[in-house]
Amino acid sequence: MSGSSVAGRPTSALRKVLIPLALAQFICSFAGSNMNVMINDMSEDLNTTVQGIQTAITIFLLVMAAFMIPGGKLTDRYGRKRCLLVGLAIYGVGALISAVSPNLGILILGNSILEGIGTALLIPPVYILTTLLYRDLTSRARAFGAISAMGGVGAAAGPLIGGLITTAISWRAAFIFQAVIIVLIIILSRHIEDPLPPDPTSVFDTGGAVLSAVGLILVVMGILAADNNFWLMVTLLVVGALMLLWFFLWIRAKERAHKEPLLSTSLFRNRTSNLGMVTQNVQWLVLMGTSFTVAAYLQVVRGYNAIETGVIFTAATVGLLLSSFGAERFAKRRAQRTLVMAGFVLTIAGIVILIVMVGESSSPWAFAPGLFVTGFGIGLMLTPSVNIVQSSFGEEQQGEISGLSRSVSNLGSSLGTAIAGTILVVGLSHGGYAAAMITLAIVGLVGLVAGALLPRGRVPGLAPEGSLGPS
Repeated sequence: MSGSSVAGRPTSALRKVLIPLALAQFICSFAGSNMNVMINDMSEDLNTTVQGIQTAITIFLLVMAAFMIPGGKLTDRYGRKRCLLVGLAIYGVGALISAVSPNLGILILGNSILEGIGTALLIPPVYILTTLLYRDLTSRARAFGAISAMGGVGAAAGPLIGGLITTAISWRAAFIFQAVIIVLIIILSRHIEDPLPPDPTSVFDTGGAVLSAVGLILVVMGILAADNNFWLMVTLLVVGALMLLWFFLWIRAKERAHKEPLLSTSLFRNRTSNLGMVTQNVQWLVLMGTSFTVAAYLQVVRGYNAIETGVIFTAATVGLLLSSFGAERFAKRRAQRTLVMAGFVLTIAGIVILIVMVGESSSPWAFAPGLFVTGFGIGLMLTPSVNIVQSSFGEEQQGEISGLSRSVSNLGSSLGTAIAGTILVVGLSHGGYAAAMITLAIVGLVGLVAGALLPRGRVPGLAPEGSLGPS
């Protein structure tokens, strides 16, 4: 950032604002991946199974996805800073409950439900405040770059940090760590000033919120049921799809009646934004799916402990950090579309390397090259995808698009853990690892196609090709 004023605030003040916003994204992403290296420790301590821990992780990610859209809408009514602080408080309480949980049920209450709801309330304000406070394209791009990078680092470094804490102290201390970071974010958030006043007259669409949440929950639960009951899986998936269709018809009917829906249907008519959200969904699906699959395989099949598993994941963290640090330089030279496509090509290549090298070698370091390439690819495209979506709409729709965008990303995270985890658990000792990774590579191809369909020229709200774009 330069020393100039942005949106009427000095750059130094904006830097202070960016720290808690980036930390908030970091801790929420960390929470989604750090449990992957605690599978053995937690399942033994809580008297449950690998599938039980997978369920807790998936529910956490699912609750985030299901309530992210309502969370984004509530920021209009109650204000962005207030929702941020309330979300942080709920998250902190959930982390403390998780730390003392005596069984899987209490863990799901603290980690999956309360931390999930807290995240759904605090993440939309992070992206809305960034969009509103950083007015010029360069500073906004760098801010999104820092926040997206911290999110990716949180997800990639979660296994390493979680493994260190679990081995040195206990898996319960990892939740204490989260609570401490939450307190720090609350303290740092005193620098934040909401640029727009709350609108108490804003109507909240309760019916739409229920329909969207139930639909998303049923779809993911259907995937989780795949290894238990085929017809239950089909039933849940069909009912979930019907609920989501009902949700769309509901919001369209409210618009036609000139009432305020949970989401404007105009959000779904922006082709560039839709493609950007597909890439976001696939990025997080592949990242979280790979993280769970590799971590579970290392611990259950190879017998590695939490710290050994976390150290192996350092390769992914290094790759993601390198691409994140180089994001601004890449954006100056390449278009958004190019970065997204290159990211998917590298990510798919990383998965192929993970399949081939792990199949041919019993060394734990056989995972390193594939994880590094995958991490580098994910880091390369996280920021362009976020900025493409956020910048496709004006200030008046930032609450809605932030909630929808984050919901789509977190739905990808929950689907990644559910799909890859289910395939892995079913065939853990009979080719489940390879099957799960091949599935993730195929999904990555979907993201690559979506990236190829993004406009070649200028994306609305972003710099033209060859100029300084999002970092």
